[in-house]
Amino acid sequence: MVKIPAKLRRFLVTILALALTAVWLIINPKSYERIFIPDQPSQEQSTQEAPLNSTTPSSKTALATLDQLPIKGRAPKTSYSRSHFYKSWPDVDGCSLRHRILKREFGDSAKLDEKCHVIAGEFVEPYTGKFMKFSSKTQIARAIQIDHVVALSDTWQKGAQNLTPERRFQLATDPLNLIAADGPANMQKGDGDAATWLPKNKKFRCQYVARQISVKFKYQLWVTRAEHDAMVRILQICPKEPALGI
Repeated sequence: MVKIPAKLRRFLVTILALALTAVWLIINPKSYERIFIPDQPSQEQSTQEAPLNSTTPSSKTALATLDQLPIKGRAPKTSYSRSHFYKSWPDVDGCSLRHRILKREFGDSAKLDEKCHVIAGEFVEPYTGKFMKFSSKTQIARAIQIDHVVALSDTWQKGAQNLTPERRFQLATDPLNLIAADGPANMQKGDGDAATWLPKNKKFRCQYVARQISVKFKYQLWVTRAEHDAMVRILQICPKEPALGI
C-alpha cells in the first residue's frame, strides 16, 4: 500500500469536503442562505425607539406606501384610553421627550435651562404657518402642544388594539408621530384623520399626510376608504412626496 504523507492527506480531505459542500449547495440552493447569510431580526426585534431624526425622508414615496396600507372600516372605540399607550412623556437621555421635540422644532434658536427644558425659541408653526417666537417656558406651555400626527384614538380604531403594550408605547412616543403644534389648531383637529381634518397651512399638507401614512405603515395600521381617498387627493399635488422615517 502506498503511504500518503499527512499533509497531502489533510489537503485531499479539505478538497473532498469543499466538493461535497458545492454539490449540496447546487442541489439545495436555499441552504446557501442558512449557511452564509446570518439570521435577520424579526420586524418586532429590529424595531427600536425612533431617533429624533426619524423624520428623514426614505426612498419610498408616500403614495407608494399608501398603496401598501389595508383599507378597512373603523373598529369600535370601546375601552380606548390614552393609558393603553403611555402615562407621561418619558425621559430620553435625561431630557423629557416633550422638550426634545420642542428643541427639534425650534432648531438652533432653542434655549434650554439646566433641567433640559426649552425656555425660548422660535419657529414657523406647521399647522397654521404662523411665525411664533417665545421668550419663556410659560409662553411655550400656553401656546404649544405636542401633537400625535396620527391621533392615538384613531390608531386604536385602526389596528393599535391588536398591538402589544410595548409596541403601543413606541407608537405614542415615536418622534415620527410627534410634532410641536399650535394649541387651538391641535384642539380643532381632535382625533380626526385626513378625511375630517387637514392643516390650515396648505404648504404643510403633503408632509402631514406623508407622515400619517408613514406612521400607519410602520405600526401596521390601516386606513378607511374616505381617509385613503383624501390622502390620494392631497398627494396628487405632490406625487413625489417621500415617506418618512421608514
